[in-house]
Amino acid sequence: MDERKIIHIDMDAFYASVEQRDNPQYRGKPVVVGRPEGRGVIAAASYEARRYGIRSAMPSLRARQLCPELIFIPGRMEIYKEVSARIHRIFHEFTDLVEPIAYDEAFLDVTRNKAGIALGVDVARAIKRRIREEVSLVASAGVSYNKFLAKVASDYRKPDGLCTIHPDRAEAFIARLPIEAFWGVGRVTGRRMHELGIHTGADLRACSQDFLTERFGKAGLHYYEFARGIDRRPVEPSRIRKSVGCEETFARDLTTLEEMTEALYGLSARLNRRLDRTGFRGHTLTLKIKYANFRQQTRSRSLKDELGASSDIFPLGETLLRESGAAGHPVRLLGLSLSTPAADNPAEPHEVYRQLELDF
Repeated sequence: MDERKIIHIDMDAFYASVEQRDNPQYRGKPVVVGRPEGRGVIAAASYEARRYGIRSAMPSLRARQLCPELIFIPGRMEIYKEVSARIHRIFHEFTDLVEPIAYDEAFLDVTRNKAGIALGVDVARAIKRRIREEVSLVASAGVSYNKFLAKVASDYRKPDGLCTIHPDRAEAFIARLPIEAFWGVGRVTGRRMHELGIHTGADLRACSQDFLTERFGKAGLHYYEFARGIDRRPVEPSRIRKSVGCEETFARDLTTLEEMTEALYGLSARLNRRLDRTGFRGHTLTLKIKYANFRQQTRSRSLKDELGASSDIFPLGETLLRESGAAGHPVRLLGLSLSTPAADNPAEPHEVYRQLELDF
């Protein structure tokens, strides 16, 4: 069997780059997409803004402190969707094995591509050129024999990067990686890794499978295999929708149960509209709470019967809210999501959803 040729394409600072493309006065300046109000959160930051330490998901107030001349631009999701669709049409001119991850990134399996190009790096180079010529945006690309390494490669030389990790060089490359570069290792897991003396790929490779699974559960097996350059996941052109949800960050903290209940009612209505639009049904309702100090709490309840658009989501959400003990504490965000679809039961029929149709 041919060695797989997997490409990971990541649009550089996508939302902010679209705004700089469409508004020449913003080019070369620190620009963020987001709301400047006190409770706003940064959705995307240009590379000029990133030089100040500004990143996505950062509170707007903090971003303004880091860069007083920061330019805030309201998001234009319909425009970003249109641009994303154009980029994905370019992908499909090379292969139909395209797995969208978000509007600004995707995996492509180009082992057997429509253009008949032998080398994956040449396919990636052609895609980058087409995006620049037809959409006037810059993408970074990583090429390797699996998804994990292709993703690592695309992050390696940003912006406008192109990096290939060959099978015979993968082990040495992985050994040098900081542990935070591994898929699934966020801030919390990274801190736990450091406490265990794991700082690099070489440190991770020295750990046994039992050691990692005992401490990280199922994820431990993935870490064990990633450290050895193993990732068996295929590029999946379509995915089964696993959840539908919505959340809201409030202009001021909610402190009373009455305020939180009123906000929850509005979230329940929004969730029902999304369930109606998607036709999704699930067994588990999850309430997400983020407090003023950014501590996060979730509470879930799974039912035997499915919930859907025709279900009364609000009473169950209200029960979860009361059980959370949030009343009396300043709450900055509430979220509701429905998960555990019937599709997770092999005996039940399921509907397949294209990843691009998910709400972001």
